[in-house]
Amino acid sequence: MRHLVLAVLLAASSLSTASAADLLIHGGPIHTGVEAAPSAQALLIRDDRILFVGDLAAARARAAKDVRDFDLKGAAAFPGFVDAHAHLTGIGLRELTLNLDQVGSVEALIKAVAAHAAANPDGPIYGRGWIETHWPEKRFPSRADLDRAAPGRVIVLERSDGHASVASSAALAKAGVTKDTAAPAGGQILKGSDGQPTGMLIDHAQSLVAGVIPPPSEALKRQALEKAGSLYASRGWTGLGNMSVEAPDLALMTALAAEKKFHIRVDNYMDPSGAAEVLTKGPFQDASGLIRTQGIKLYMDGALGSRGAALLEPYSDADGAGLLLTERDRGLALMKSAKAVKAQVAMHAIGDRGNRMVLDWFGETLGSDTTARWRIEHAQIVADTDLPRFNAMGVIASMQPSHAIGDLYFAPARLGKARLHEGYRWNGMLRSGAVVAAGSDAPVEVGDPRIEFYAAVHRHSLTGFANEDWRLEEAVSRAQALKMLTLAPAYAAFAEKDRGTLEAGKKADVTVFSKDLMTVAPAEILTAETVLTVVDGVVAFERRP
Repeated sequence: MRHLVLAVLLAASSLSTASAADLLIHGGPIHTGVEAAPSAQALLIRDDRILFVGDLAAARARAAKDVRDFDLKGAAAFPGFVDAHAHLTGIGLRELTLNLDQVGSVEALIKAVAAHAAANPDGPIYGRGWIETHWPEKRFPSRADLDRAAPGRVIVLERSDGHASVASSAALAKAGVTKDTAAPAGGQILKGSDGQPTGMLIDHAQSLVAGVIPPPSEALKRQALEKAGSLYASRGWTGLGNMSVEAPDLALMTALAAEKKFHIRVDNYMDPSGAAEVLTKGPFQDASGLIRTQGIKLYMDGALGSRGAALLEPYSDADGAGLLLTERDRGLALMKSAKAVKAQVAMHAIGDRGNRMVLDWFGETLGSDTTARWRIEHAQIVADTDLPRFNAMGVIASMQPSHAIGDLYFAPARLGKARLHEGYRWNGMLRSGAVVAAGSDAPVEVGDPRIEFYAAVHRHSLTGFANEDWRLEEAVSRAQALKMLTLAPAYAAFAEKDRGTLEAGKKADVTVFSKDLMTVAPAEILTAETVLTVVDGVVAFERRP
């Protein structure tokens, strides 16, 4: 998915916060997401709510005199798609800085950095999005590569998953990182045969060079958030679960929504550094109702690709069993504070050891309470004995289908055949009774609902590749995938009574694609275009003829 950019038309039509007329949608399949009545002829919206779902004649009879008639012309309408796990500021910044998500080799990386350096001759260089797992060189980039691209420049390039970075020699020197520098807890400094740093810094070791790149200005972050909101609406997303949010970014989002420059729903999970408000008074929302703050986001381990995911047994292709990123006493103290004010905890866990530890910590904090809807973000590798614990404890599995169709190229090497079945168990999670809320983890991935739906139901690469290691039995039905991307994210944010399905009385959040994702061939899912995105009854995006 990182190697294919699916074209998106960005000619969004943003209207006022209240529709002047009723909106009547008809003329194509309307999938309600309601098991008892899964389809309808028409959908009638008044203000911010769904007024009626059902027969077209009955909808017309209920419509006000002032009604906008939107003929789908065969396009398909769905409950609003929601990305259950993404990083909104990062999505915007990816579009505004050196974006490396299409780089396909070390040599291509060098050329991209060299071109950027030539166009920007002054100051340090920051970029994000590279991932080496498909590169012909079969290795991480190094400081030598960056030095060749732009000699003497301070350069830090973040891996797509955010769990590793490569730094140039000048960046390491400015940060004081040498062969004698000790890695911080939860981090690793990769070194060559000569004992010198290669430039690769894993997880918490990235903090060593954090000071050499100036942080984004408030103006740049504001621009990034506004751009990310428009981009997401253009892709058909009506909302997202926004992870690891810093307090200044929350203030910027709130300001943009107040200025009517931000039109999608956001459920925020704060970084601990900015979590004081939610840990004091519990969940809250802004005046627009679009920006909700639900709880906090923590990290248990790193990522599988950079071998930071915490495994119960060592990696099959390297020494070590991963990294732990949150100290136990600190993590339990934050969880206790969250529990006291009914704030949610969302905790990142990739490896089977990481997932087991999060479940243990949740159990230690919550006891017999199964109603808190705490979340494990990613839940990628889960041991057989831990799989039933999600449902038993009421823990939500917040999973990203696109991760599997990228990771399964290298996951067999990392995990070995014996435990590969533990990975990306969407169907297994659902069979166990757990709630699975699907997302993209953008900017780690593209952040496209079509890719997530395709990956969930087909479990093949974007070019159609799969083999026995991909365990196609873990794919889900289209009805299950729709729920994972609509009602389940609403449930994960305690909002299932107000959104997640197309029912009278619920918030008017609607996604329309040019093709019916429920019936077309899998490959055609990826070619569907966003036709209309409605949030709170307002058209946040409309594809113009």
